[in-house]
Amino acid sequence: MLKIEDIKVHLDAEAGLVRAIDGMRLTLSRGETFALVGESGCGKSMTALALMRLLPENGRIAGGRLDLDGQDLFDLSEARMRDVRGGRIGMIFQEPGTSLNPVMKVGDQIVEAIEAHTPLRGAAARAKAVDWLRRVGIPEPERRIDDYPFRMSGGQKQRVMIAMTLAAEPHYLIADEPTTALDVTIQAQILDLLKDLQRERGLGLLLITHDLGVVSGMAHQVALMYAGQIVEVAPAQDFFAAPRHPYARLLLKALPDADRRGEPLAAIPGTVPPLWQDFDGCRFAPRCDRVMVHCGSTCPSLAAVPDRPAGHEVRCLLYTDPREALPRAAPQVAAVGATGPAPSAAQRPLLLEVKDLKVRYPLSRGFLGGSKKWFDAVGGVSWSIEAGRTLALVGESGCGKTTTGKAIVQLLRRVATIEGQAWLHPAVTPSSTGKVATTAGPHAGIGPGAQPVGQGGAPQDLFALDGEALREARRQVQIIFQDPFASLNPRLRVQEVLEEGLLALRPELDAAARQALLHDLVDQVGLRRDALGRFPHEFSGGQRQRIAIARALAVEPRLIVCDEPTSALDVSVQAQILNLLRELQRERGLSFLFITHNIGVVEYIADDVAVMQAGRIVEAGSCAQVLGEPTQAYTRTLLAAVPRVVQRPAAA
Repeated sequence: MLKIEDIKVHLDAEAGLVRAIDGMRLTLSRGETFALVGESGCGKSMTALALMRLLPENGRIAGGRLDLDGQDLFDLSEARMRDVRGGRIGMIFQEPGTSLNPVMKVGDQIVEAIEAHTPLRGAAARAKAVDWLRRVGIPEPERRIDDYPFRMSGGQKQRVMIAMTLAAEPHYLIADEPTTALDVTIQAQILDLLKDLQRERGLGLLLITHDLGVVSGMAHQVALMYAGQIVEVAPAQDFFAAPRHPYARLLLKALPDADRRGEPLAAIPGTVPPLWQDFDGCRFAPRCDRVMVHCGSTCPSLAAVPDRPAGHEVRCLLYTDPREALPRAAPQVAAVGATGPAPSAAQRPLLLEVKDLKVRYPLSRGFLGGSKKWFDAVGGVSWSIEAGRTLALVGESGCGKTTTGKAIVQLLRRVATIEGQAWLHPAVTPSSTGKVATTAGPHAGIGPGAQPVGQGGAPQDLFALDGEALREARRQVQIIFQDPFASLNPRLRVQEVLEEGLLALRPELDAAARQALLHDLVDQVGLRRDALGRFPHEFSGGQRQRIAIARALAVEPRLIVCDEPTSALDVSVQAQILNLLRELQRERGLSFLFITHNIGVVEYIADDVAVMQAGRIVEAGSCAQVLGEPTQAYTRTLLAAVPRVVQRPAAA
């Protein structure tokens, strides 16, 4: 067994002492999956780093014991801990882009782990690395083993990380968001692989994730964290069938799916409180929909629920100290919705029309510099987006989704050959006389019968623009990148990150206007305003994604390419962001190219869906058509692999 006994982790920060983990206890047995879930910033990833003794320089273990088969790992020297780390306890990190060495081939990195923790050497270690790349779903592993990380998609880099960790054959595995960057078919493949390893070798798995569908299908036990503490722990079946903590109930209500389409998600208001403050009462009380008067002054303990089976514990005064018959007035669950009827199809002008887009990467060069071999990443796709609509682009990792998005926002000009056209139509707005006129602003309203007319009303081919015309197009078309850490400058504070785009693309704003806009942006994406003075490394993965979303919104674009914008977000923050995107779409007529592997999000937010496979679109149509009545076998395979939350009857 791996026993965590009352662990406390403290971090020294400018704001004061941060109690990142405040008294955690749980037990992981061989052959068992223990899921640790909760909001971004609640301490899940810090727990993983503490167990591996990989805390940042300003962090320390302030108390507790980590018992591995009777041995306290906190008492080991660093030299002895290196034998445990990777060999007996492996870890899959949350962000593969920053966990892989960018100047080493992926095969060399896997072989390094194999040789460090197994008897294999040389050709035998390389053969095992190829086998593990094949097992985690990397195509052509014999060739891809010699690739550098930058030549792989986000999902493929995540699979390399998983192969590197599992190839060392650990007894216990700490998986920090192991399937976040993976499409549903590869995710299903990886989860099946982990289940097989549990059966074959008794692998103990601590699964840290915000995907409750994965938890429902994988976990034997579930622990829900909030603000550095476990607030509910239960057998998985009991947790999903009869959650007891108000936080757990709100999380399940925030899941997007087809049944909630057209209505706002029940996003939990507010954010996780800063952990440098002293708490006099329940840490969830300011956001709770069942808060009582004494919740703000009494700290609840983790205790057994009277009417539940053994092993179900909750940290809530509703079960241990229900002194009030009725709770006091609580903050309403945030539900940002749109009002007014949506415009009909005839009222929506075309915004972007892509025709026969092809993207080719050079694989090698000829003797005189000419390209010798090419890789066709996108092989001739055509699609269009109307103003105020959302097109979801789905498919397996490496099928060309992200490449398509980057080509649209002009980020591949120097690294790839792009063919085809991408016609950006001008914004239109109804005039006071009822006629429609072309506008120069990025957020023109959409009126009845709107058509781009008048001088300057012709669409522009994005791939043919240069100079000032390209600069204006960049303001109208923005992107939210898949990896928030790699896309944020680590040397700039958040205020500087957000101001960078404003200074370049909105020079008409003065300092006071920029500051007011930045305050509105951080409020909209669910961050505290003090975040503006901090650096990207001071935030969790989900919080960094919110910063990336705020940066894209800052210049008020007409079209946003969203490359997995919610993949790094927990359920409650995902609901906030999806509500925000829907609201912005209604208010400003925004359009989204939504690149994702989360079918639940597609069911909720997308108007149209295009399914990509091997660089081509194999099926396209309305969301109801493609997801409700798919005609292609590939689409049916994708849908069959989607993990769903199953709420079975609770145990007696």
